[in-house]
Amino acid sequence: MTPRGRFFVLIRSLLIVAAIATTLATQTAAQDKSIVVASTTSTQDSGLFGYLLPIFKQKTGIDVKVVAQGTGQALDTARRGDADVVLVHAKAAEEEFVAEGFGVKRYPVMYNDFVLIGPQHDPAGVKGKDIMAALQTIKAKSAPFISRGDRSGTNIAEISFWKDAGIDITKDNGAWYKEIGQGMGAALNTASALNAYVLSDRGTWLAFKNRNELAIVVEGDKRLFNQYGVILVNPAKHPNVRKDLGQQFVDWLVSTEGQDAIGRYKINGQQLFYPNAKDSNA
Repeated sequence: MTPRGRFFVLIRSLLIVAAIATTLATQTAAQDKSIVVASTTSTQDSGLFGYLLPIFKQKTGIDVKVVAQGTGQALDTARRGDADVVLVHAKAAEEEFVAEGFGVKRYPVMYNDFVLIGPQHDPAGVKGKDIMAALQTIKAKSAPFISRGDRSGTNIAEISFWKDAGIDITKDNGAWYKEIGQGMGAALNTASALNAYVLSDRGTWLAFKNRNELAIVVEGDKRLFNQYGVILVNPAKHPNVRKDLGQQFVDWLVSTEGQDAIGRYKINGQQLFYPNAKDSNA
């Protein structure tokens, strides 16, 4: 074969290799329809994502990988660009996240409520509907209390409740107050082992099986309202964000179909979350 012939064979081979590489890359991109959602441990521990995500994937083909953390940690994960979407429950922190330019827009999704859990025999005598009175009594009697201590939405709410009860729990505590730096499931397990009081979201409590002597001791206080919001991470801050796939997830959650799916999720006949995407003030 002449040098000219060998040259054209080489060029042809390189073109074939390039075409194959392009095809494989396109197939890989098409196959990798996935997003990362940084969310609260409550949405994971309650079983909600285990119910919702297969429905969403069947409709869209998009695989959702959940990073379950406290709300503060989830927002920090998104700030680093390590998530495409955040679904959390601390409205002020969510609005700050958007104001800083890390999120595109916050959408309300659903709500449930917090409940105070404690030993069934209620040694501190706090049973009722007043969360502030209950916390004041727990503090006065040095009754064992478990705090998540993890900057989660539940932890933020707990600290706020102590403050509203006239107690700066970051300074005014003792051996009775234990911060564990872990998620809701771990906090409930610790309370169960120690027969202690703990603040929980209702969804995780209803899904929690290791109750032993624990029961709800305070519920129904309107101040225990617990709102969830969803935000697409801003691709202007992090170009790696899969904005189209992430927006599809956001849109589905707040759509009639997504809201109906949230409302259908129950444990032992009890609804865990209440959809309210249409409430612009939520």
